[in-house]
Amino acid sequence: MTDIPHFPLSAVVGADDLKLALCLTAIDPKIGGVLIEGPRGMAKSTLARGLADLLASGQFVTLPLGATEERLVGTLDLDAALGEGRAQFSPGVLAKADGGVLYVDEVNLLADHLVDLLLDVAASGTNLIERDGISHRHSARFVLIGTMNPEEGELRPQLLDRFGFNVALSGQTLPAERGQIIRRRLNFDSDPQAFCAQWAEPQSALRERCTQARARLDSIELDDQALAQITERCFAAGVDGLRADLVWLRGARAHAAWRGASAIAEEDIEAVAEFALRHRRQEQSPPASAPNEGQAPNPSDTSPGQGQWGDMPAPSLPTGARRDVPTWPKKP
Repeated sequence: MTDIPHFPLSAVVGADDLKLALCLTAIDPKIGGVLIEGPRGMAKSTLARGLADLLASGQFVTLPLGATEERLVGTLDLDAALGEGRAQFSPGVLAKADGGVLYVDEVNLLADHLVDLLLDVAASGTNLIERDGISHRHSARFVLIGTMNPEEGELRPQLLDRFGFNVALSGQTLPAERGQIIRRRLNFDSDPQAFCAQWAEPQSALRERCTQARARLDSIELDDQALAQITERCFAAGVDGLRADLVWLRGARAHAAWRGASAIAEEDIEAVAEFALRHRRQEQSPPASAPNEGQAPNPSDTSPGQGQWGDMPAPSLPTGARRDVPTWPKKP
């Protein structure tokens, strides 16, 4: 039986920011994957499947929402254990995704400990299993793509931060673009092979561009000038930790490789700024204004029953909004 081909990434209408973010993570998977936010029906899985064609293996693996930890990391092969009395490893989803794309739909609804484990392996590129009398290590290098609708539940900030890039899709597509999207989808559904043949040349060019960028990547220096600019802007954005700096620098280098350049330039830094900062940027609350010198405190500022503590203004804490969350309808 012949597999139905994936919808070509080069044939996707619009979503230019997301397509760029996906290509950059294909060039350098150490960026840490892409978290896509948007309503249903925005071709998120189509884009992720199209990305698989840009990688050497072309492998695309979906993690089911109800997956267990054993299904994810692998476990003891019971047939070998019971039938032959020996401990043997049975691969999980992470082993199958090695070299390709691991797609997690509605990652915000996945158990936190599974998301944490998933991100650990994505960052290290290795899956280590020590359980049920077996100790096994295997390569698990993949591009991690997660999707979510924030209206249905947020990821914890610690987990959100560990996705390299974050891109939000708008549900308000212009009528002309909507018509073009529908027409291409209908053409693909009616004859997938003919549609892919029609887009074979631009898809091949896109694949070759990613391949050349990967080959060029290590020759591009992670220079101090670019790093200094990125660290200053991360500090100004109030991000926690240093992951944003690292992801941003890697993303800028991948973008330079994507352009065919030999060094990181200002345009590379700007191109990935929002990808790296969107889910990490924090808005600082304005500091509380101090009373003028010599001005007597207003007795009404002290609430009854608070005693001496009523004379002390509450400290101003930087609890500003982490990011703007678009409003999309919940799934029925």
